[in-house]
Amino acid sequence: MIIDSHRAEELAVLNLAYGVCAALRTAPKACAIDHLETAILTGDDKERLTAEMRHIGRGLGEEGNVFIRDAGNVDASGAVVIAGAKYETRGLGKKCSLCGFDGCGACSEAGAVCVFTPLDLGIALGSAVAMVADNRVDNRIMFTIGKAAASLGLLGEHKLIMGIPLSVSGKSPFFDR
Repeated sequence: MIIDSHRAEELAVLNLAYGVCAALRTAPKACAIDHLETAILTGDDKERLTAEMRHIGRGLGEEGNVFIRDAGNVDASGAVVIAGAKYETRGLGKKCSLCGFDGCGACSEAGAVCVFTPLDLGIALGSAVAMVADNRVDNRIMFTIGKAAASLGLLGEHKLIMGIPLSVSGKSPFFDR
């Protein structure tokens, strides 16, 4: 059997995407409470994502150019991993208050975000992209992917979403951004 380079690279990206989801899941979380969810987008779902990125970009005028640019980067990628976190508190009460409110209840009532939500997601993303880099696959963390994924409801209740496009090519599509 001969597996040509295109197919081998396609499979490498997809296999690595599974590992990225595992790295996101196993990263340390505050209070050992896991509010993260992940998904892998390829094919039609990835195209739906880039269409939404372009739609958001056009709606923002000149400020939206970053969405359109990033959509082109996603088009050039074999797969996208999205990772999201719920806006839930950790139940630490008044002993924390890092959110600026007098405990978790006040934070929730104000519709604010527990500080541990973005911290957990950031640590998990760092772990994931380190693994990707160790496997010599080009990637970036993109908020534009996350905004489009949230707009499409791709992770349900998980509203704080970031995306990691994965690319294997002769030149990284993220280099000349």
